[in-house]
Amino acid sequence: MTQSTSTSRTFAATPDAVFAAFAPTRLARWWGPAGFTNTFETCELRDGGAWRFTMHAPNGVDYPNECTFLEVRPARVVIRHTVPPYFTLSIELAPAPGGTEVRWTQAFDSAETFAQVRAIVEPANEQNLDRLAAEVERGG
Repeated sequence: MTQSTSTSRTFAATPDAVFAAFAPTRLARWWGPAGFTNTFETCELRDGGAWRFTMHAPNGVDYPNECTFLEVRPARVVIRHTVPPYFTLSIELAPAPGGTEVRWTQAFDSAETFAQVRAIVEPANEQNLDRLAAEVERGG
């Protein structure tokens, strides 16, 4: 049984401007919680594309990640995390009054895993959206 967490936020930008922040060089700048940096080995932003990268925590710990982009559209990006913890992340971009609503839903394959990581994941997802908002504001 899957367990998921969702959050949303409205950005003062067009859906196209928000989607543009997913370009690999820009994605590397904002992906992850506050204080993290990234080194991308592979980032094939297309349906079925591979994404291998390492997230570097502020305390010096490295977190290798492997994902597949299941769907890449201007209105929706779906990412499958293919190493533990297993989850699927859906990011939807929809026009909204004043800009774009970004809906971020992370569905874990296991309720047990979700219970173990929930206290970390939920604030980290909010921080990820903070960083995305800053990148969108910064522009290309």
